[in-house]
Amino acid sequence: MNHKFGLSLVALATMTLTAIAAEDTVKVGMILPLTGPFAIIGRETQLGAQVYLQQHGNQAGGRKIELLFRDDGGVAEVSKRIAQEMIVNERISALLGIGTTPSTIAVAPMATQAKIPMIVTTPSTSSITKMSPFVVRTGHAGPQVISVAGDYFAKHGVKTAVTLVSDFGPGIDHEEWFKKTFEAAGGKVIDTLRSPFVSPEFSPYLQRVADNKPDAVFIFVPTGQNATLMRQFADRGLIQGGVKLLAAGDVVEEAMLDQVGDVALGTESAFHYSEVHDSKTNAAFLEAFKKASDGLRPNFIAVGAYDGVALLSRALTKTKGATDGTGLLEAMKGEAWESPRGPIMIDPQTRDIVQNVYLRRVEKRDGHLVNVEFATFEAVKDPAK
Repeated sequence: MNHKFGLSLVALATMTLTAIAAEDTVKVGMILPLTGPFAIIGRETQLGAQVYLQQHGNQAGGRKIELLFRDDGGVAEVSKRIAQEMIVNERISALLGIGTTPSTIAVAPMATQAKIPMIVTTPSTSSITKMSPFVVRTGHAGPQVISVAGDYFAKHGVKTAVTLVSDFGPGIDHEEWFKKTFEAAGGKVIDTLRSPFVSPEFSPYLQRVADNKPDAVFIFVPTGQNATLMRQFADRGLIQGGVKLLAAGDVVEEAMLDQVGDVALGTESAFHYSEVHDSKTNAAFLEAFKKASDGLRPNFIAVGAYDGVALLSRALTKTKGATDGTGLLEAMKGEAWESPRGPIMIDPQTRDIVQNVYLRRVEKRDGHLVNVEFATFEAVKDPAK
Protein backbone atom coordinates (compact mmCIF):
# COMPACT_ATOMS: atom_id res chain seq x y z
CA MET A 1 0.00 0.00 0.00
CA ASN A 2 1.17 3.51 -0.83
CA HIS A 3 2.38 5.04 2.44
CA LYS A 4 0.68 8.39 1.85
CA PHE A 5 -2.55 6.69 0.79
CA GLY A 6 -2.46 4.59 3.97
CA LEU A 7 -2.05 7.68 6.09
CA SER A 8 -4.96 9.39 4.37
CA LEU A 9 -7.20 6.41 5.12
CA VAL A 10 -6.22 6.57 8.79
CA ALA A 11 -6.93 10.31 8.86
CA LEU A 12 -10.30 9.80 7.17
CA ALA A 13 -11.25 7.05 9.61
CA THR A 14 -10.26 9.25 12.54
CA MET A 15 -12.34 12.14 11.21
CA THR A 16 -15.31 9.83 10.68
CA LEU A 17 -15.12 8.43 14.20
CA THR A 18 -14.82 11.96 15.60
CA ALA A 19 -17.91 13.04 13.67
CA ILE A 20 -19.87 10.02 14.90
CA ALA A 21 -18.79 10.73 18.49
CA ALA A 22 -19.89 14.36 18.11
CA GLU A 23 -23.29 13.27 16.78
CA ASP A 24 -23.69 10.93 19.74
CA THR A 25 -23.05 13.75 22.21
CA VAL A 26 -25.69 16.20 23.39
CA LYS A 27 -23.93 19.39 24.41
CA VAL A 28 -25.52 21.48 27.16
CA GLY A 29 -24.44 25.07 27.71
CA MET A 30 -24.25 26.12 31.37
CA ILE A 31 -23.54 29.86 31.76
CA LEU A 32 -22.81 30.56 35.42
CA PRO A 33 -21.20 33.10 37.78
CA LEU A 34 -18.22 30.96 38.78
CA THR A 35 -16.35 34.09 39.94
CA GLY A 36 -17.50 37.36 41.48
CA PRO A 37 -20.11 38.13 44.17
CA PHE A 38 -22.50 35.38 43.07
CA ALA A 39 -19.91 32.60 42.70
CA ILE A 40 -21.72 30.44 45.27
CA ILE A 41 -24.65 30.24 42.84
CA GLY A 42 -22.38 29.02 40.08
CA ARG A 43 -20.63 26.46 42.26
CA GLU A 44 -23.87 24.98 43.63
CA THR A 45 -25.35 24.80 40.11
CA GLN A 46 -22.26 23.13 38.71
CA LEU A 47 -22.16 20.53 41.47
CA GLY A 48 -25.88 19.81 41.36
CA ALA A 49 -25.76 19.11 37.63
CA GLN A 50 -22.64 16.95 37.91
CA VAL A 51 -24.03 14.95 40.82
CA TYR A 52 -27.09 13.95 38.80
CA LEU A 53 -24.91 12.51 36.04
CA GLN A 54 -22.68 10.76 38.57
CA GLN A 55 -25.72 9.10 40.14
CA HIS A 56 -27.64 8.24 37.00
CA GLY A 57 -25.04 8.03 34.26
CA ASN A 58 -24.30 10.57 31.55
CA GLN A 59 -26.41 8.96 28.84
CA ALA A 60 -30.08 9.26 27.91
CA GLY A 61 -31.92 8.21 24.80
CA GLY A 62 -28.75 6.56 23.54
CA ARG A 63 -26.85 9.87 23.63
CA LYS A 64 -24.04 11.08 25.87
CA ILE A 65 -24.77 14.28 27.81
CA GLU A 66 -21.85 16.72 27.98
CA LEU A 67 -22.09 19.75 30.29
CA LEU A 68 -20.12 22.77 29.06
CA PHE A 69 -19.47 25.32 31.83
CA ARG A 70 -18.70 28.98 31.09
CA ASP A 71 -18.12 31.77 33.61
CA ASP A 72 -20.03 35.03 33.10
CA GLY A 73 -19.08 36.59 36.45
CA GLY A 74 -22.76 37.41 36.96
CA VAL A 75 -22.65 40.12 34.23
CA ALA A 76 -25.66 40.02 31.90
CA GLU A 77 -23.87 41.31 28.78
CA VAL A 78 -21.19 38.66 29.21
CA SER A 79 -23.90 35.99 29.61
CA LYS A 80 -25.47 37.07 26.32
CA ARG A 81 -22.16 36.99 24.45
CA ILE A 82 -21.29 33.54 25.80
CA ALA A 83 -24.73 32.21 24.83
CA GLN A 84 -24.26 33.41 21.24
CA GLU A 85 -20.82 31.81 21.05
CA MET A 86 -22.00 28.48 22.47
CA ILE A 87 -25.00 28.29 20.15
CA VAL A 88 -22.96 29.09 17.03
CA ASN A 89 -19.58 27.52 17.79
CA GLU A 90 -20.34 24.69 20.22
CA ARG A 91 -23.69 23.79 18.61
CA ILE A 92 -25.33 23.20 21.98
CA SER A 93 -28.73 21.48 22.11
CA ALA A 94 -29.90 23.17 25.34
CA LEU A 95 -29.06 25.88 27.84
CA LEU A 96 -29.25 25.03 31.52
CA GLY A 97 -28.72 26.98 34.72
CA ILE A 98 -28.05 30.73 34.29
CA GLY A 99 -27.12 32.32 37.61
CA THR A 100 -29.14 35.52 38.03
CA THR A 101 -32.33 37.09 36.74
CA PRO A 102 -30.57 39.83 34.68
CA SER A 103 -28.42 37.20 32.96
CA THR A 104 -31.44 34.99 32.30
CA ILE A 105 -33.35 37.89 30.74
CA ALA A 106 -30.35 38.67 28.52
CA VAL A 107 -29.98 35.07 27.33
CA ALA A 108 -33.66 34.16 26.81
CA PRO A 109 -33.92 35.75 23.32
CA MET A 110 -30.98 33.58 22.24
CA ALA A 111 -32.97 30.45 23.13
CA THR A 112 -35.92 31.75 21.10
CA GLN A 113 -33.80 32.49 18.05
CA ALA A 114 -31.97 29.14 18.21
CA LYS A 115 -35.17 27.25 19.13
CA ILE A 116 -33.47 25.30 21.91
CA PRO A 117 -34.78 24.59 25.44
CA MET A 118 -33.50 26.86 28.20
CA ILE A 119 -33.88 25.15 31.58
CA VAL A 120 -33.79 27.82 34.30
CA THR A 121 -32.66 26.32 37.60
CA THR A 122 -32.17 29.26 40.02
CA PRO A 123 -33.63 32.70 39.11
CA SER A 124 -37.06 33.08 40.71
CA THR A 125 -38.64 36.05 38.92
CA SER A 126 -42.12 34.89 37.98
CA SER A 127 -42.10 36.38 34.48
CA ILE A 128 -38.98 34.49 33.36
CA THR A 129 -41.05 31.73 31.75
CA LYS A 130 -42.70 34.44 29.61
CA MET A 131 -39.34 35.70 28.29
CA SER A 132 -39.18 32.88 25.75
CA PRO A 133 -41.49 30.03 24.70
CA PHE A 134 -38.45 27.77 25.12
CA VAL A 135 -37.91 28.52 28.83
CA VAL A 136 -38.70 25.76 31.36
CA ARG A 137 -38.15 26.19 35.11
CA THR A 138 -36.91 23.56 37.58
CA GLY A 139 -36.10 25.96 40.43
CA HIS A 140 -38.94 27.99 41.90
CA ALA A 141 -40.97 31.12 41.27
CA GLY A 142 -40.92 33.71 44.05
CA PRO A 143 -44.71 34.10 44.29
CA GLN A 144 -45.02 30.32 44.59
CA VAL A 145 -43.36 30.23 48.00
CA ILE A 146 -44.16 33.76 49.19
CA SER A 147 -47.91 33.37 48.70
CA VAL A 148 -47.72 30.55 51.25
CA ALA A 149 -45.58 32.64 53.62
CA GLY A 150 -47.78 35.74 53.60
CA ASP A 151 -50.97 33.82 54.26
CA TYR A 152 -49.46 31.58 56.93
CA PHE A 153 -47.73 34.24 59.01
CA ALA A 154 -50.76 36.55 59.04
CA LYS A 155 -52.84 33.67 60.40
CA HIS A 156 -50.26 32.79 63.06
CA GLY A 157 -49.83 35.88 65.16
CA VAL A 158 -48.03 38.42 62.94
CA LYS A 159 -50.25 41.49 62.59
CA THR A 160 -47.84 44.12 61.22
CA ALA A 161 -44.77 43.71 59.03
CA VAL A 162 -42.14 45.62 57.06
CA THR A 163 -40.67 44.13 53.88
CA LEU A 164 -36.97 44.58 53.01
CA VAL A 165 -35.99 43.19 49.61
CA SER A 166 -33.26 43.54 47.01
CA ASP A 167 -34.31 45.94 44.24
CA PHE A 168 -34.50 43.63 41.22
CA GLY A 169 -37.02 41.22 39.69
CA PRO A 170 -37.21 38.51 42.37
CA GLY A 171 -37.12 41.05 45.20
CA ILE A 172 -40.02 42.99 43.72
CA ASP A 173 -41.95 39.73 43.25
CA HIS A 174 -41.35 38.82 46.89
CA GLU A 175 -42.44 42.25 48.12
CA GLU A 176 -45.60 42.27 45.98
CA TRP A 177 -46.76 38.76 46.85
CA PHE A 178 -45.96 38.93 50.54
CA LYS A 179 -47.94 42.17 50.84
CA LYS A 180 -50.82 40.85 48.75
CA THR A 181 -51.26 37.56 50.62
CA PHE A 182 -50.33 38.89 54.08
CA GLU A 183 -52.92 41.65 53.89
CA ALA A 184 -55.54 39.36 52.33
CA ALA A 185 -55.19 37.16 55.42
CA GLY A 186 -55.64 40.09 57.83
CA GLY A 187 -52.11 41.48 58.32
CA LYS A 188 -50.80 44.95 57.49
CA VAL A 189 -47.54 45.84 55.71
CA ILE A 190 -46.61 49.24 57.16
CA ASP A 191 -43.51 49.92 55.04
CA THR A 192 -41.79 48.48 51.95
CA LEU A 193 -38.01 48.92 51.64
CA ARG A 194 -35.72 48.09 48.71
CA SER A 195 -31.92 47.86 48.93
CA PRO A 196 -29.63 48.10 45.84
CA PHE A 197 -28.99 44.86 43.98
CA VAL A 198 -25.24 45.57 43.75
CA SER A 199 -23.08 46.47 46.80
CA PRO A 200 -25.93 47.08 49.23
CA GLU A 201 -25.53 48.63 52.69
CA PHE A 202 -28.39 47.38 54.83
CA SER A 203 -27.95 49.45 58.01
CA PRO A 204 -30.10 52.44 56.94
CA TYR A 205 -32.96 50.13 55.96
CA LEU A 206 -32.74 48.15 59.17
CA GLN A 207 -32.89 51.42 61.12
CA ARG A 208 -36.15 52.21 59.32
CA VAL A 209 -37.43 48.77 60.31
CA ALA A 210 -36.61 49.55 63.93
CA ASP A 211 -38.32 52.95 63.68
CA ASN A 212 -41.52 51.34 62.37
CA LYS A 213 -41.67 48.88 65.30
CA PRO A 214 -43.46 46.09 63.37
CA ASP A 215 -44.24 42.63 64.70
CA ALA A 216 -41.94 41.23 62.02
CA VAL A 217 -39.71 42.06 59.08
CA PHE A 218 -39.87 39.93 55.94
CA ILE A 219 -36.55 39.91 54.07
CA PHE A 220 -35.22 38.74 50.70
CA VAL A 221 -31.76 39.19 49.18
CA PRO A 222 -29.91 37.02 46.65
CA THR A 223 -27.61 34.27 47.85
CA GLY A 224 -24.23 35.81 48.62
CA GLN A 225 -25.67 38.83 50.44
CA ASN A 226 -27.58 36.92 53.12
CA ALA A 227 -24.79 36.59 55.69
CA THR A 228 -24.12 40.34 55.66
CA LEU A 229 -27.80 41.21 56.04
CA MET A 230 -28.34 38.79 58.90
CA ARG A 231 -25.26 39.99 60.80
CA GLN A 232 -26.39 43.60 60.46
CA PHE A 233 -29.87 42.58 61.60
CA ALA A 234 -28.31 41.14 64.76
CA ASP A 235 -26.10 44.20 65.31
CA ARG A 236 -29.17 46.47 65.25
CA GLY A 237 -30.70 44.56 68.16
CA LEU A 238 -33.99 44.05 66.36
CA ILE A 239 -34.56 40.60 67.84
CA GLN A 240 -34.15 41.97 71.35
CA GLY A 241 -36.58 44.72 70.35
CA GLY A 242 -39.25 42.14 69.65
CA VAL A 243 -39.11 42.15 65.84
CA LYS A 244 -39.61 38.64 64.49
CA LEU A 245 -37.51 37.67 61.47
CA LEU A 246 -39.36 36.11 58.54
CA ALA A 247 -37.52 35.23 55.36
CA ALA A 248 -37.60 33.88 51.89
CA GLY A 249 -35.74 30.58 51.94
CA ASP A 250 -32.87 32.07 49.92
CA VAL A 251 -31.85 34.11 52.98
CA VAL A 252 -31.32 31.03 55.15
CA GLU A 253 -30.04 28.68 52.45
CA GLU A 254 -27.77 25.91 53.64
CA ALA A 255 -24.52 26.72 51.83
CA MET A 256 -24.05 29.91 53.85
CA LEU A 257 -26.27 29.26 56.88
CA ASP A 258 -23.39 28.42 59.24
CA GLN A 259 -21.68 31.65 58.17
CA VAL A 260 -24.84 33.57 59.07
CA GLY A 261 -24.49 32.17 62.59
CA ASP A 262 -26.80 31.77 65.55
CA VAL A 263 -28.64 35.01 64.77
CA ALA A 264 -30.57 32.85 62.30
CA LEU A 265 -31.90 30.52 65.02
CA GLY A 266 -35.68 30.59 65.08
CA THR A 267 -36.01 32.29 61.69
CA GLU A 268 -39.10 30.99 59.91
CA SER A 269 -39.33 30.76 56.15
CA ALA A 270 -41.38 29.25 53.37
CA PHE A 271 -39.43 27.34 50.73
CA HIS A 272 -39.43 24.31 48.47
CA TYR A 273 -36.31 22.52 49.75
CA SER A 274 -34.49 21.78 52.99
CA GLU A 275 -31.24 19.87 53.32
CA VAL A 276 -32.89 17.81 56.09
CA HIS A 277 -35.99 16.96 54.04
CA ASP A 278 -36.83 13.41 55.08
CA SER A 279 -36.87 11.11 52.04
CA LYS A 280 -34.78 8.34 50.52
CA THR A 281 -34.27 10.38 47.36
CA ASN A 282 -32.85 13.29 49.33
CA ALA A 283 -30.65 10.99 51.43
CA ALA A 284 -29.09 9.56 48.26
CA PHE A 285 -28.61 13.05 46.84
CA LEU A 286 -26.93 14.25 50.05
CA GLU A 287 -24.53 11.32 50.08
CA ALA A 288 -23.52 11.88 46.45
CA PHE A 289 -23.19 15.64 46.89
CA LYS A 290 -21.01 15.23 49.97
CA LYS A 291 -18.58 13.05 48.02
CA ALA A 292 -18.40 15.54 45.15
CA SER A 293 -18.34 18.88 46.96
CA ASP A 294 -15.34 18.92 49.31
CA GLY A 295 -17.45 20.12 52.22
CA LEU A 296 -19.92 22.51 50.55
CA ARG A 297 -23.48 21.92 51.78
CA PRO A 298 -26.17 21.46 49.11
CA ASN A 299 -28.94 24.03 48.85
CA PHE A 300 -31.95 24.82 46.66
CA ILE A 301 -29.64 25.96 43.85
CA ALA A 302 -27.95 22.56 43.65
CA VAL A 303 -31.32 20.80 43.68
CA GLY A 304 -32.67 23.04 40.91
CA ALA A 305 -29.69 22.12 38.71
CA TYR A 306 -29.92 18.44 39.67
CA ASP A 307 -33.54 18.40 38.54
CA GLY A 308 -32.71 20.44 35.45
CA VAL A 309 -30.42 17.67 34.21
CA ALA A 310 -33.03 15.10 35.29
CA LEU A 311 -35.63 16.87 33.13
CA LEU A 312 -33.33 16.98 30.12
CA SER A 313 -32.47 13.29 30.56
CA ARG A 314 -36.13 12.33 30.79
CA ALA A 315 -36.92 14.35 27.67
CA LEU A 316 -34.07 12.74 25.71
CA THR A 317 -35.34 9.31 26.74
CA LYS A 318 -38.80 10.19 25.42
CA THR A 319 -37.44 11.54 22.13
CA LYS A 320 -35.06 8.56 21.82
CA GLY A 321 -32.12 10.92 21.63
CA ALA A 322 -33.57 13.38 19.12
CA THR A 323 -32.51 16.94 19.93
CA ASP A 324 -34.89 19.02 17.85
CA GLY A 325 -35.62 21.92 20.20
CA THR A 326 -39.38 21.93 19.80
CA GLY A 327 -39.55 18.17 20.27
CA LEU A 328 -37.41 18.30 23.40
CA LEU A 329 -39.55 21.10 24.82
CA GLU A 330 -42.77 19.17 24.22
CA ALA A 331 -41.24 16.10 25.88
CA MET A 332 -40.55 18.17 29.01
CA LYS A 333 -44.10 19.42 29.43
CA GLY A 334 -46.08 17.44 32.00
CA GLU A 335 -43.05 15.45 33.22
CA ALA A 336 -43.39 14.41 36.88
CA TRP A 337 -40.92 12.68 39.18
CA GLU A 338 -39.59 12.42 42.73
CA SER A 339 -36.97 15.07 43.45
CA PRO A 340 -34.77 15.42 46.56
CA ARG A 341 -37.24 18.17 47.51
CA GLY A 342 -40.33 15.96 47.06
CA PRO A 343 -42.75 15.37 44.16
CA ILE A 344 -42.46 17.84 41.26
CA MET A 345 -44.13 18.35 37.89
CA ILE A 346 -43.64 20.66 34.89
CA ASP A 347 -46.93 22.44 34.19
CA PRO A 348 -47.61 21.81 30.48
CA GLN A 349 -49.35 25.18 30.07
CA THR A 350 -46.89 27.51 31.83
CA ARG A 351 -43.66 25.44 31.64
CA ASP A 352 -43.22 26.28 35.31
CA ILE A 353 -42.67 23.88 38.17
CA VAL A 354 -45.41 22.62 40.48
CA GLN A 355 -44.10 21.48 43.87
CA ASN A 356 -44.57 21.31 47.62
CA VAL A 357 -43.82 24.39 49.70
CA TYR A 358 -42.67 23.86 53.28
CA LEU A 359 -42.71 26.08 56.34
CA ARG A 360 -39.31 25.72 58.03
CA ARG A 361 -37.64 26.93 61.21
CA VAL A 362 -33.88 27.31 61.72
CA GLU A 363 -32.62 24.95 64.43
CA LYS A 364 -29.22 23.54 65.38
CA ARG A 365 -28.47 19.84 64.83
CA ASP A 366 -25.09 18.16 65.28
CA GLY A 367 -23.39 21.54 65.40
CA HIS A 368 -24.96 22.83 62.16
CA LEU A 369 -27.85 25.21 61.55
CA VAL A 370 -30.58 23.56 59.50
CA ASN A 371 -34.08 24.37 58.24
CA VAL A 372 -36.54 21.99 59.91
CA GLU A 373 -39.83 21.57 58.07
CA PHE A 374 -42.94 21.89 60.22
CA ALA A 375 -45.77 22.29 57.68
CA THR A 376 -46.33 21.16 54.08
CA PHE A 377 -48.44 22.76 51.34
CA GLU A 378 -48.77 20.32 48.47
CA ALA A 379 -48.57 20.87 44.70
CA VAL A 380 -48.30 24.68 44.78
CA LYS A 381 -48.32 26.53 41.45
CA ASP A 382 -47.04 30.02 40.74
CA PRO A 383 -50.14 32.14 41.57
CA ALA A 384 -48.90 34.90 39.23
CA LYS A 385 -49.78 32.71 36.22
